[in-house]
Amino acid sequence: MVTPHTAPNRARRARSVPLWHVLPGLARDPVRALLGFGERAAGEVVRLNLGSFRPYLVTDPAHVQQVLGDRAENFGRAGDGPFWGPLRRLFGDGILSDGPAWSDSRRILQPLFTARRVEATMGGIAETIADAVAEMDAPARAGRPVDIGAEQARIVCRAIMKAFFADRISVSDALRVIEAQDAIATSVIPRVLVPFVPLSLPMPGDRTFRDAVRRIDEVLMPVVRSARATSAHGDDIISTLWRGTTDDGRPLDEQQVRNDTVAMVAVTTETTINVLTWLWPHLERSPEVAARLQEEIDQVVGGDRVGPEHLPQLRYTRMVLDELIRLYPVAWLAPRQVVRSVSLGGVELEEGATLLVSPLITQRLERYWERPEVFDPDRFAPDRVRARHRYAFFPFGGGPHQCLGMHLFYLEAQLIVANVLSRYRLRVPSPRLPTMQLAAALRTKDRVELELRPAHPAGVA
Repeated sequence: MVTPHTAPNRARRARSVPLWHVLPGLARDPVRALLGFGERAAGEVVRLNLGSFRPYLVTDPAHVQQVLGDRAENFGRAGDGPFWGPLRRLFGDGILSDGPAWSDSRRILQPLFTARRVEATMGGIAETIADAVAEMDAPARAGRPVDIGAEQARIVCRAIMKAFFADRISVSDALRVIEAQDAIATSVIPRVLVPFVPLSLPMPGDRTFRDAVRRIDEVLMPVVRSARATSAHGDDIISTLWRGTTDDGRPLDEQQVRNDTVAMVAVTTETTINVLTWLWPHLERSPEVAARLQEEIDQVVGGDRVGPEHLPQLRYTRMVLDELIRLYPVAWLAPRQVVRSVSLGGVELEEGATLLVSPLITQRLERYWERPEVFDPDRFAPDRVRARHRYAFFPFGGGPHQCLGMHLFYLEAQLIVANVLSRYRLRVPSPRLPTMQLAAALRTKDRVELELRPAHPAGVA
């Protein structure tokens, strides 16, 4: 492991993956190409030759720990860099940026997402999720398949808008925002895959991006402005932002409150909606996992409505979620920029260079995971977790920029899975796994339909 005291004269230049290996693979199958680069790196810090743009690829968990955690001050988020730059046009300066604006937003928002605070909201979230899941009774009894991605979006928005936004944003408006964010995520694909093109040059998807940002602001800006007058005593996200101050005591301006509101709608909804979409085909393809998961939920929940008191006992359910987000980390790329010249893994990194850190790559490498392509929740049994490097698994990032919504995701996702499987028996007509789409956030390229039938003749009380 590299330490901060590594002697500069011992550092070497990184081995380079040539242009003819990089570009054709990224064009044909980006996911397969990225995993191939990771395997070829064999744990070293290597350089990907994209012509004028030559980022370093970091895959070894010990090196990831240095970049995201132990030496994070040397590696910035690079808001104007080739990867963060396009998204900065949506999120601006705030919780998803770096520097003083990020520090202020993080300090203001973090108290809303402590384990104690999130757990205190679970009673209301559990009730809301149970009611929202029950709305699938009609298609279940009629034998109509449901688009589970759309249903999960509805369920998550119902719970999150109530618990964290005090219903200031209606479910229908939240779904409009999510639809626009989906359009943004896919519209930036050309810029993510060809990051060396300047933002000043037009690219496919730019018009879609601008239209989607406009739709988001049409929904959220009136909400942000109206919340200001009633923010004195509210404990929702927007009220908290309006009461927040910068490090030198100034109130946040309207633009930063807007930026953080947009970001937090994404942070609190996107991971759960997207990750769970992959669950149902995996259960159809892995009947032994499905049976064990169903057995745990039946034993723990029985015929009751799922409540917060059940969650600590849903241990296998948590393992299933861990395995799911190992394979499909929504925040699949964590680019960083070298703030000052340093060495990492014995490789000299020049100031201003871009590093690519990707949980999608590290979490699927045979070097760190046995049979990484197999869906195996048992790899998250406690003894196996303890035997692994802590940064072999980092779907929510790490260090000072670790995602605020991590704890919320696990509790919310457990409630959704337990409610669905305690209330219905399901079948996936097409158990083929959805294609991964490397958008701004990882998502399924294909919709997933479920056929549901009530688990109990009269439904769940």
